[in-house]
Amino acid sequence: MAGGQRELSLTPAHVALVHRDMTDEGQPPGLQPQTDEDYADWVSRILASHPAPDRPTQLFAYGSLIWRPEIEHLGEQGGILRGWRRSFCLRQWRFRGSPEYPGLMMSLDRGGRCQGVLFQLPDEDLETQFNTLFRREFTIKPNTNIPRWLNVQTDDGPMPALVFVMNRRAPQYAGDLTPEEIADVLSRSCGHLGTGAEYLLNTVMQLEARGMHDPGLWRLQELVAARIGPV
Repeated sequence: MAGGQRELSLTPAHVALVHRDMTDEGQPPGLQPQTDEDYADWVSRILASHPAPDRPTQLFAYGSLIWRPEIEHLGEQGGILRGWRRSFCLRQWRFRGSPEYPGLMMSLDRGGRCQGVLFQLPDEDLETQFNTLFRREFTIKPNTNIPRWLNVQTDDGPMPALVFVMNRRAPQYAGDLTPEEIADVLSRSCGHLGTGAEYLLNTVMQLEARGMHDPGLWRLQELVAARIGPV
């Protein structure tokens, strides 16, 4: 540590060594895409089940939503989700993975706790906001990520928030992999949206910038950097 800051082992230079220019080949064969009607149904169900419609709507972000939310928000604060943990348990052959260089993405799996970011969404036009979110968070059937209302602990007490959690019944669910197994994948994975190493690096950097240290992710970035090699 220098000046109170932890020094990352994984760097943009490591990411550059893994990056390849890839084209989007679309969904792998055999996968059924979500339809407009599917998304409309999900939006309707989540809006109808809103546990506190008279309070500001909160979105809990734990991964790429932190550094690329893509939706309007009015503010943010830290929060802890108990009973769920970050896990690289979602296999991908698109986006940040490909058939040649398969990937793993984070989701929330059962057990433990997760420190993340609560984004306050504007009250106006939640339907459009949710539609945008759902089209980003799940693209095929069955859902890999399931939207749920869960309580997140904050300095102001528990707050209900929209959270995306892993669907363990989805064929893409990888289960509990060891850090070494995950690092083996992330040190090579690449798709048309970039690399698994970049995804990991961005998440760790954004968490650290907010004073949120995730020991598991920190160890993982060390393992990935070591596998990519010296720069």
